[in-house]
Amino acid sequence: MFNPDEQIFADRMMDLPRSFVREILEVATQPNMISFAGGLPNKNLFPVEALRLATEKIFEEKDPNIFQYASSEGFMPLRRQIADRYAKKGMKDVKAENILITSGSQQAFDLVVKAFINEGDKIILEEPTYLGAIQAFSLFNPTYVTVPLQEDGPDTAAMEQALSQGAKLLYLIPNFQNPSGTTTSAAKRKAIADLVRKTNTVILEDDPYGELSFSDTPFSPVRSYLPEQTILLGSFSKVAVPAFRIGWMVLPDYVKAKILVAKEAADLHTNTFTQRIIHNFLTDNDLDAHIARITARYKSQKEAMIKAIAEHFPKEVSTTNPLGGMFLWASMPKEVPALKLFEAGVQDGVCIVPGNPFYAKKYHTDEITTMRLCYASMDEPTIEEGIKRLGKAMQRMIAHAR
Repeated sequence: MFNPDEQIFADRMMDLPRSFVREILEVATQPNMISFAGGLPNKNLFPVEALRLATEKIFEEKDPNIFQYASSEGFMPLRRQIADRYAKKGMKDVKAENILITSGSQQAFDLVVKAFINEGDKIILEEPTYLGAIQAFSLFNPTYVTVPLQEDGPDTAAMEQALSQGAKLLYLIPNFQNPSGTTTSAAKRKAIADLVRKTNTVILEDDPYGELSFSDTPFSPVRSYLPEQTILLGSFSKVAVPAFRIGWMVLPDYVKAKILVAKEAADLHTNTFTQRIIHNFLTDNDLDAHIARITARYKSQKEAMIKAIAEHFPKEVSTTNPLGGMFLWASMPKEVPALKLFEAGVQDGVCIVPGNPFYAKKYHTDEITTMRLCYASMDEPTIEEGIKRLGKAMQRMIAHAR
């Protein structure tokens, strides 16, 4: 008789937790709940009308190939547009032929670890780092080596030590990092590239937020210093529309064939219809002007959150002050464990992501006193009220502990 107990599942599935953010979505969507938890772009900034027109244009072409199977690499006109945007930023060596369209950055993580990682192989991570990457990597049972983040990026001395252990991959988010909001300095980007150049490690550089900058200061990717050892990821989810799941990889020549085989085995190709919509959107609209509207809004929302934190949080709490992106990172005193703050906040009608799932080696510890706050998806008055509620929860926890 069939007995669907845990023994029928692969070993890799046994200790893999679900995404913490997905787990708390039910809580976050309760009536009157203010959520700083999800990494959701502001829905009011989606270019709805422009996307409608871009979609209608496809049907007006009356080309039956829009519904046909297509190239695994992706829609070539879109890949050329992506390459052109890199060229305008000084990366003229990025060719359309080296760009592979993926079903969001999440698929890119999966393809890379499939291509590179055997069980037990080392992956270097910033600490903290993006929980979605940890989840994707963990399916393949790697060994994690972590490097602490400082205000200007990873600790380079710790990075040198980590690289000496023979890692296959180094995962970095240099621009407005998720979850911390930190930006790696130009000096550290070059230093990291110089360190990796001496090794057989490949950099996986994740850049979903790079265009969401609050200043005019350009940030050169780590890839610009070490293109032959870097896989660069990008996405339209944060600058256009997340529902289409259109991301991409910039691949060195020697990597492309292996990644392409993994892509073919995964899904043959990313949704071509939505690729064509994005292509039309980019052709007929000024993406930079659209991004400028997003960043102006997010900057205002971030400043509202920083101001509210200064007013309502205990003085012992410190936060990052991001130069762009969607998140900031808060560090609390020992009396405020993050998981307990999550529970207390829910009682007061505010939801956060505790820091735990952003630490590959410390997920279950009660000693984590950090949290990620997303300021992107709500207006300033709501941010003010949510921070006020969260501050009251922290004050109660501190008073009770003392």
